[in-house]
Amino acid sequence: MFAGDLSANPAGLPIRAANGGSCMIRRCRRSWRWSAGLAVALSGALLPPGSGLAQDKSRGTGLPLPRFVSLKSDNVNVRRGPGQEYDVAYTYVRADLPVEITQEFDNWRKIRDSEGAEGWVFHSLLAGKRTALVAPWDKGGPFPAYRSADPKAAVIAYLEPKVIADVEACTGAWCEISVKGYDGWIEQDKLWGVYPDEAFKE
Repeated sequence: MFAGDLSANPAGLPIRAANGGSCMIRRCRRSWRWSAGLAVALSGALLPPGSGLAQDKSRGTGLPLPRFVSLKSDNVNVRRGPGQEYDVAYTYVRADLPVEITQEFDNWRKIRDSEGAEGWVFHSLLAGKRTALVAPWDKGGPFPAYRSADPKAAVIAYLEPKVIADVEACTGAWCEISVKGYDGWIEQDKLWGVYPDEAFKE
């Protein structure tokens, strides 16, 4: 995750396909989008009349939408609609992966990951813990983590793209993160899992 420990970097974020095979997220994602994307897009039409999913995005917890959360375990089934009767599209096998909740329906949450793929998961499979991926869109790197929120501060570690970090706080420009016992600060725009200008403290 840091320089000197690059073998731990979960680059590619493997998932297990619903058919029992295994692949990297990017390859599975393309095939799933073709077969299940339409089902997800039309899921509102398959819900009971009056469900109001498309009209009332705050249905469920009433918390703001969209919002970031993380996966609670290494085994999270993503379904094509908000219910057990819908097929499993794929299964995440990486705990703490950040995802974005975009809709709610009863106890189900529609999530989107850093690659833009969407599906429905049961609420208990998600955690409020804030995590983030380091620059998943960038094949460059590694990226420095500083001792304080200042580019002139000492660099305490270098992070590879797609490393998952716990997010302790964000100022709107910088975020305090921790990975494998290292604590440091990184520019907020280098993370997927926090919003631009978002400020909070866990």
